[in-house]
Amino acid sequence: MSRDDSRSEEESAGTRDLLDGHAGSGHAVVVSIDETAQFWDEQARTFDDEADHGLRSPAARHAWRDMLRSVLPNPPADVVDLGCGTGSLAVLLAEEGYRVTGIDLSAKMLERATAKARAAGTATSFRQGDVSDPQLQRASMDVVVVRHVTWALTDPDDAVRKWAGLLRPGGRLVLVEGLWSTGTGMTARRLEGIVRPIISNCETRPLTDEALWGRPIDDERYVLVARG
Repeated sequence: MSRDDSRSEEESAGTRDLLDGHAGSGHAVVVSIDETAQFWDEQARTFDDEADHGLRSPAARHAWRDMLRSVLPNPPADVVDLGCGTGSLAVLLAEEGYRVTGIDLSAKMLERATAKARAAGTATSFRQGDVSDPQLQRASMDVVVVRHVTWALTDPDDAVRKWAGLLRPGGRLVLVEGLWSTGTGMTARRLEGIVRPIISNCETRPLTDEALWGRPIDDERYVLVARG
C-alpha cells in the first residue's frame, strides 16, 4: 500500500467513524455542523498530500482540467464548487476563465483555498457554509460541482434538490463520486437513482485514468453530469 493509499483509507475511515458516532458502533447518529467542521479542520494540514486533492503534479492538473472541461460549458460561466476543500478545483477552473465560488464548512480548508487562489492570481471567491444547503440565490449558477461530498450526506436527495435549484435553465450539475476500496462511498447506480427524478437528463462516465488519482485504481470512480 502506498503512502497516499494509507492516508486515503485513514481519512475515509475517519469520516465513516464520524458518521457512525464511534468506530464499530453500527449505530448512525446525527452529526452536528460543529463536529463536521472540526473533523475537516483537522484534515486540512495534510489534505493536499493526495494527488487528486492537491493537484500538485502537472499530470494530475491536466487530467482534472481535461475531464472537467469535457463536461462543463465553455467559459465564462458561473460555477460553484460545493465542498471545495483547499480550493484546488476551484482555482483550476478560475484559471480556465470560469467565475468560481467555493463553499466549504471548514475554516482551515478555506484559509488554504484563499492562499492558493491568491498565489495563482485568480479572483476565486470563497465562503464558509453548509454545502448541503448553500445560501445562494436560486437560478444563479451555470454549473454546480460537488466532489466526494454526496455520499456522506444525511439526506442526499434533499441536497440534490437544493443544488438543482441553483441552476439556471440549461445548467449542469456535476457530481464526482465513487465506491472506494475502503468500503465507503456511493455507487453510480444509487446516485443516478437520486438525481434522475430531479433532473432526468443525466449520465455517468467512469473515471479510470490513473493520472486523475496519481496511481492505478481498482474501485468504482465516476462523474455524473445532469443537464437542466
